[in-house]
Amino acid sequence: MIIKVCGMREPDNIRAVEQRVRPSMMGFICYDRSPRYVGPVLPAYMPAPPVKRVGVFVNPTADYVVHQVQMLGLHAVQLHGHESPAFCSRLRQMLRADTMLIKAFGIASASDFDATNDYEADMLVFDTRCSEHGGSGRQFDWQVLDAYTGSTPFLLSGGIGPADAKTICHLHHPQLAGVDLNSRFELTPGMKDIDLLSDFASKLAPWCNSSSTVLQR
Repeated sequence: MIIKVCGMREPDNIRAVEQRVRPSMMGFICYDRSPRYVGPVLPAYMPAPPVKRVGVFVNPTADYVVHQVQMLGLHAVQLHGHESPAFCSRLRQMLRADTMLIKAFGIASASDFDATNDYEADMLVFDTRCSEHGGSGRQFDWQVLDAYTGSTPFLLSGGIGPADAKTICHLHHPQLAGVDLNSRFELTPGMKDIDLLSDFASKLAPWCNSSSTVLQR
């Protein structure tokens, strides 16, 4: 199962998360209105395989995404805005075949899953629906996950914090591929608390040892 740590930016913090937490993915915010914006310049240190680098975009142009994929050496692109199915299809054609395409959706009720039917993606992210583009630090009602009957695997996001490990270990949705961690594990925006993340990951270890083929792309 996947642990994705998002909103990374500081070189020493990136290295520490890579070495002590050993996540499957790290997310880099490529949206200049975010307090976690990675910036126009490649950080002095970036994680190496097997950690996958994920660029997070909000209503970007396709050319900007392709540029960031090349500059940051991204393995996956996560679209977190109001990107249309047509845009996603066109972008996929512009990306290398081994680049994952991830689409995020804001969830507040069961009906919000209907929009996922129009998209072709390798993976989805279910975040808390809010006026901002993620980063609200709030959870939606995870019981509504039962209403998702699609075949595309998803990451659970939105307000996951250190106290949620036990609850997550008891989630058994067939398409739940992992968790996306961010603001509840921060000292300041873009700076993660390594001890909190490491402790959380250790509590999820039995759950994370479950098999997953999502990252084979």
